Amino acid sequence: MEMLDQNPITPFGRRPLSLSTVKVQRDVRECPHGKPVHKWQVFRNICEARASLPVSDRALAVLNALLSFHPDTVLTAGAGDLVVFPSNRLLALRAHGMAASTLRRHLARLVDSGLVLRRDSPNGKRYARKATSGDIEQAFGFDLGPIVARADEFAALAEAAIAKRQALGILRERMTLARRDIAKMIATGVEQGIAADWASYHHNFRDVMARLPRVPTIEVLEHIVVELTTMAEAIVNILEQAVDPFEPGPPNLGADHIQDSTPQRPNPTEPDSGPGAPETADAERLRSAGAILIRMVVELCPDIVDYARGGVRTSQDLVRTAATVRPMLGISPSAWEEACAAMGDGPASVVLAAILQRGAAIKNPGGYLRILARRAAAGKFSVWPMLMALRRQGQATRDRDPPASSFPDDCS
Repeated sequence: MEMLDQNPITPFGRRPLSLSTVKVQRDVRECPHGKPVHKWQVFRNICEARASLPVSDRALAVLNALLSFHPDTVLTAGAGDLVVFPSNRLLALRAHGMAASTLRRHLARLVDSGLVLRRDSPNGKRYARKATSGDIEQAFGFDLGPIVARADEFAALAEAAIAKRQALGILRERMTLARRDIAKMIATGVEQGIAADWASYHHNFRDVMARLPRVPTIEVLEHIVVELTTMAEAIVNILEQAVDPFEPGPPNLGADHIQDSTPQRPNPTEPDSGPGAPETADAERLRSAGAILIRMVVELCPDIVDYARGGVRTSQDLVRTAATVRPMLGISPSAWEEACAAMGDGPASVVLAAILQRGAAIKNPGGYLRILARRAAAGKFSVWPMLMALRRQGQATRDRDPPASSFPDDCS
């Protein structure tokens, strides 16, 4: 029997014959006979290289189902049993109950992408003709020959995809390390009172990180890593030049250090209740909420942790870290004192952590904080809606999108 009779070239019905299909058929015909491939290894390579192939994950599920209908694990080029002929009902069951219309669409996508070939019968049905011995003499359905013929191509694509993923992972690691180093070195420079324009360094640092997309590519990460590395080297030089050969004394926290870390400062217009007076219900409620706020700040505003010494575990840690970050954001001492007087040291520090997390979305952090302080003084602002908005937006370390309108309007 001639090859043309065994393997029909054109599809049944109104389906056109494309030049890409002709090319795939030629590749299958020219593939060395007897070439063996492990079908599941080839399938894994195709999954690895999916970004380079015009095929979706749903289409790959259909391909997985087609491969499962071949009884052997090893497929051999030139063999007469490479055509599988399941019905759409059985194929849909093995494709996790896929709808019939969806199944047909993904089957057509597999054919168009050159992963399988149609070997349609005269009436378009899928079936096999058996000899008197019981062996399959001729089958009409989907030919898995392209899987064998293109196995080396898929292996090369998978290797390139793995190398690209590893390179992306290395760049992410380098960016994370440089980001951590810069944040902590800036915090050290501010705390130790080292002469440098730390506000400019912090502003440039935030600008670089604001350019990080949600799904970064290698090209974007390479530029960001180069900028962060250069910035880190410059800051290291400043710190090394400021190293004192004598034994240093205790760090000078300066006027920006907030000694009072209680959740709420007393209003100077109210009489002092005295050391023995019981706490009010509001004060007790704020104290019980403080521990929850610290955990939420660490979860929803992770950038503030980069500037902390030893992490942020208590309200005092948060207040001290906020005092370090405050001048980096360009917030004046008077604006900070106004916010602390209106909200309390702890809530004001939470607001500052949220402002830091939003990055370039707030162009005037000092003015923004003053507006929130005035709203808090009038009883019209609470940190809880701000934190809930951050949670709804899912704003974590790699999510740099501005939060939704649940925040008060920006004052810039």
